[in-house]
Amino acid sequence: MEKISKSLILICIMFLFTACSSKNPPLQTVEKVDLERYLGTWYEIARYEHFFEKDCKNVSANYSIMDEETIKVINKCTKIQTNEKKEAMGRAYAIDETNSKLKVSFFRPFYGDYWVLILDENYEYAVVGTPNREYLWILARDKKLPLKIQNDILEKLPSLGFDISKLLWTMQEK
Repeated sequence: MEKISKSLILICIMFLFTACSSKNPPLQTVEKVDLERYLGTWYEIARYEHFFEKDCKNVSANYSIMDEETIKVINKCTKIQTNEKKEAMGRAYAIDETNSKLKVSFFRPFYGDYWVLILDENYEYAVVGTPNREYLWILARDKKLPLKIQNDILEKLPSLGFDISKLLWTMQEK
């Protein structure tokens, strides 16, 4: 009986560790982000759907310096059905010297991850996500992103652990 109990405990422990482990490897970010170059307006090309952008078009984010350690974030969108314009103001800060991993909050004191995963050398487009792979955004300086660049990004995302079938392509009007 004692042998069965020990076996059950061992199985339970193994199950616990297996259940808690992530199916994805640790998420890699870009080596370095020059925050001065990253500032300004970015247009959302695609995203994983989530409640705070549900049914939105014309989505953009503007980043500016708030103080030495804080970036001001203003997200804007237009509701598809009503054309109502919405705006949310938040703040972000880098968690390490690479500036590729940030914490962002629109509902302080709660902060979420904002990791820069892909960044064009000219800062014309970026891919941002979270290490748990629940959130993903493809951003660009223009409202449209050339098809070749979109395809290049889509080819890379599965190797980062992101499911491209979950992407919602954002309607951007001129």
